[in-house]
Amino acid sequence: MTRMMLGALGVSAMALMLSAGAASAQTAAYPKNDYAKPETWLCRPDKTAKNYCNVDLSTTVVKADGSETTEPFKADPKAPIDCFYVYPTVSNDPGVLSDMNEGPEEINVVKAQFARLGAKCRLYAPLYRQFTLTALRARQSGKPLPPGPAAGTTSYDDVSDAWNYYLAHDNHGRGVVLVGHSQGSGVLTQLIAKEIDGKPVEKKLVSAILMGTRLPIDEGKETGLFKDIPLCKSPTQTQCVIAYASFRDTIPPPPNSLFGKAPKAGQIAGCANPAALGGGKADLHSYLSNGTQIVNSGGQTSWVKDKPNPKTPFVSVPGLLSAECVQKNGFSYLEVHVNAVPSDPRTDTIAGDVVQNGQVNAAWGLHLIDANLEMGNIVDVVGAEAKAYAAKK
Repeated sequence: MTRMMLGALGVSAMALMLSAGAASAQTAAYPKNDYAKPETWLCRPDKTAKNYCNVDLSTTVVKADGSETTEPFKADPKAPIDCFYVYPTVSNDPGVLSDMNEGPEEINVVKAQFARLGAKCRLYAPLYRQFTLTALRARQSGKPLPPGPAAGTTSYDDVSDAWNYYLAHDNHGRGVVLVGHSQGSGVLTQLIAKEIDGKPVEKKLVSAILMGTRLPIDEGKETGLFKDIPLCKSPTQTQCVIAYASFRDTIPPPPNSLFGKAPKAGQIAGCANPAALGGGKADLHSYLSNGTQIVNSGGQTSWVKDKPNPKTPFVSVPGLLSAECVQKNGFSYLEVHVNAVPSDPRTDTIAGDVVQNGQVNAAWGLHLIDANLEMGNIVDVVGAEAKAYAAKK
């Protein structure tokens, strides 16, 4: 990830809350988008449309002994289900809401968080007018928001319009996985609660994958905000939701954590680990951005000591990371452990914390890499769910 991308994902959870809490009506200053136009989408499988999911996803697999192999990637144009993605806060546009022109921010986040699912599903990712980093930074610093009309419900309305266009023109009875991170998860949470949960369209839902969020679940139950859509407990379960927010086991959520607690008493933040939906601890099949997610410890800035970084855009580090969903000190979250072996030449840890003024801000956890940590596991789960969905039809 670029420095710009890291900063964007680092503050996206706050924008999720702001966007999800907006109550004012959409104003005439923000007319409806026409999602029949190809330029309103980042990813579509149409041959005539631009498709930013069609990118190089090759990966160098770095083993503990320092040996490396290259793993190619190939999408499946005949994938049996669809995936519909809403990206996190990445826009550096100058207004309160982003425009509908994709920049490197939107293109890069699709590559990091969504494109790899093309191995299991057809990919749809709409552009939408999101609450920008510009506005968020102003609000965090106590400064006035950029001039212009208020955001209202525009972000939600855009995603809802894109979703309904997809259903009417592209779905054709196929199962679909909803995928989001942070602000994107917040918008999808609203969409599911308002337009999918308990309604006929729910039968098309293979699953929802909501990363970097705090989905409310009633204590002792598998449902909460969603009344008819429980947490996933196995890769063969469908019409269920995977939700989590990740923290290092060495830096657990502090009292002011942005994640890990539901907003109401009697509820917890839902946690379903894609690597072990049935519970317990499991190794993570991570796809980390090459060259940026390495902790500079003892002068090491490469994946393997005294060895240059590989040329692929992604790196996988089998055996280095493991995780499990835990409930500790009033928080429910994905606890990530680094299986460091100092005698090995491979790096012993990774970057992913939000750092402000040279200090780790523990309130964010590993929000920067929620998706990277579990991407391989998510791909595997979606593949298993697709087979289970087909068997039930």
